[in-house]
Amino acid sequence: MSFTDQEVCIVDDDASVRTAVGSLVRSLGYGARLFASAEEFLDGRCAADLVICDVQMPGIGGLELLELLRARHDPVPFIVITAFLQDVVARRATAAGASCVLGKPFQANVLIRCIERALAAPPDHTHV
Repeated sequence: MSFTDQEVCIVDDDASVRTAVGSLVRSLGYGARLFASAEEFLDGRCAADLVICDVQMPGIGGLELLELLRARHDPVPFIVITAFLQDVVARRATAAGASCVLGKPFQANVLIRCIERALAAPPDHTHV
């Protein structure tokens, strides 16, 4: 798969965050699909190479989405972003196999490093 064939799905109920992260992802040469909720993501499931997802959203939250994907044996790399970064959130995300856990606001270069590391790593099948 070539660099530009990789698709990143961004799931966040905050339109400004979705747009900003999508623009950043596209500027790196990746495809980006934006979803306003976990339910929308699940309904329009793309062949994601990476998911970047907020934790607190109406309906299914980001951690629940990550755990649901792992229960379905989907090892897609997953970056968790949250405005309310707490130890319990970080531990739960890490235990479920999140590649990175970032608190909002985050520096673009930190997210870029997480994206590059997640896409370069082989799928983690230990959490499926």
